[in-house]
Amino acid sequence: MTLIKLNNKISKCRQCDRLVNFREKIATEKRRQYIDQNYWGKPITGYGDSKAQLLMIGLAPAAHGGNRTGRVFTGDKSADFLFKCLHKSGFANQSISISRDDGLQLKNLYLTTALKCVPPEDKPKPDELKTCFKFFKDEISYLSKINTIVALGKIAFDACLNFYMQDYNIKRKDFIFQHGTKYNLPDKKILIGSYHPSPRNVNTGRINEKKMILLLNTVKKVMNR
Repeated sequence: MTLIKLNNKISKCRQCDRLVNFREKIATEKRRQYIDQNYWGKPITGYGDSKAQLLMIGLAPAAHGGNRTGRVFTGDKSADFLFKCLHKSGFANQSISISRDDGLQLKNLYLTTALKCVPPEDKPKPDELKTCFKFFKDEISYLSKINTIVALGKIAFDACLNFYMQDYNIKRKDFIFQHGTKYNLPDKKILIGSYHPSPRNVNTGRINEKKMILLLNTVKKVMNR
């Protein structure tokens, strides 16, 4: 199986009834400002440079972002902030991510989510994550150049640890989430925590462009160690 075939398999997945029902409900009801648009309403695959050294992971697609556009971190306020920073730090060819056909290309970066479907209240159940971890494991397998993982937000950070705890004897207490913290993973990859680029974090000043670009420039040094 190739990465393309894996992504085709992901986009057809209907294993978790709760997630299938919710993503399709959102795609039918829609948000008023997008009422004339056709929502994707299916699982969201990762995308980017298949030879990348950096894997960036979020928890799950947004209800009216990825679940609408068909691409993670696309078409919402989090995407607006994240891609402004990714462009300025050289990981993206443009500063916007608004649709699957907007011409966006990622450089030495693959972007994905731990959970491929939008969950109710942004809270996946443990069994749903475990089901999706099979896909995540295949993604990491095909992305053979990855040596660094950036987790966007504490929940994505914890999900990443849960994934590794399936196959390795690591303890959660040894991995404390903070913006910019770096940890060695058992497979020799480096895990780096980052505040999520959510409007709440941006509006409160927890994260801003300067802090995020500083982190991304640090990540470059880690990748090329």
